[in-house]
Amino acid sequence: MKKLLFVALVLSFVMGQAYAADTVKIGLMGPMTGSWASEGQEMKQVLDLLAEEFNAKGGVMGKQVEVISEDDGGDPRTASLAAARLSTQGIVGVIGTYGSAVTEATQNIYNEAKIPQIANGSTAIRLTEKGLPMFFRTCPRDDEQAKVAAQAIQKLGVKKLAILHDNSTYAKGLADETKALLLGKGVDIVFFDALTPKEQDYTTILTKMKAAQPDFVFFTGYYGEGGLLLKQKKEMNWNVPFMGGDATNNPDLVKIAGKDAASGFYFLSAPLPKDLPFEQAKAFLAAFAKKYGNPPSSVYAVLAGDGFRVLAYAIDQTKSTDTSKLADYLHKEVKDFPGLTGKISFNDKGDRVGEVYKVYQVNPEGQFVLQP
Repeated sequence: MKKLLFVALVLSFVMGQAYAADTVKIGLMGPMTGSWASEGQEMKQVLDLLAEEFNAKGGVMGKQVEVISEDDGGDPRTASLAAARLSTQGIVGVIGTYGSAVTEATQNIYNEAKIPQIANGSTAIRLTEKGLPMFFRTCPRDDEQAKVAAQAIQKLGVKKLAILHDNSTYAKGLADETKALLLGKGVDIVFFDALTPKEQDYTTILTKMKAAQPDFVFFTGYYGEGGLLLKQKKEMNWNVPFMGGDATNNPDLVKIAGKDAASGFYFLSAPLPKDLPFEQAKAFLAAFAKKYGNPPSSVYAVLAGDGFRVLAYAIDQTKSTDTSKLADYLHKEVKDFPGLTGKISFNDKGDRVGEVYKVYQVNPEGQFVLQP
């Protein structure tokens, strides 16, 4: 009996190994825990559902797709360890991650391992100025975002502007770009400074900023700090309007600030999932809602899905899991791929081609409303 059990275990192990070798492994690196956990968890839900849908239709290149996930915790040090682990798992590409500084900590690891990396929320300009042949992103970059920010600020008739960032790769870059675009355009930048992320009390810097008497504030950091700023400026009875960059686009901003404090807040973003006009996007969002009970709230999760889909397309078209061939195909052959968030093409730097950013405002019910 023991011998039969041993043989069964060996056969099970061998079959498991054969199955694993006969799958196409795609990595996912995202903040499953930490300050941005809602982003990472939704990224995983999107990729798991897409893999399920692909596998129901025969997989990729005739093989089942397997998603191998790692938690980067929204932290560069954790991310570098996560990238090192993923790069030894036989993956043909990796999707993620969300924060620019976190992605930057992993770029060289994947590039040296010759694994294509498709980031979904990392918009810092310098990420694609390094000439890394394995790096791509489905999100746009901050110089495009800064153009839309500057246009919105001018359209709103702002005369005295405060710009607040958090010294991160993403936030400082967006702040600098926007400042440069507004110089000489009739907007007086009366305040330009940084806060310290993950603190619980920002009344000191709010008081300092208020003393500069801006009639508008552009905050380029993340939604956690953005929500606290809105809450605490309301508690100070300071009614100056705020606008955020795309990293403030998260429903948790309203939860942190409260609906009253968040009402009227502007932010920049790629179109939210609910505003995507494409039929295949609507079909996927309906499938997501059916599986998980609600549609995805973050466009960055959907942009992760687009990274997965365009990578799977490259595998099918090349009939190969050779990572160098895949990167070359993504650079040179992908033209107007029908993504969930619109057409996708990459330039020679790995940047997504085309304009994506829109302006949103939070209404009194805490909903995000696309502006004309």
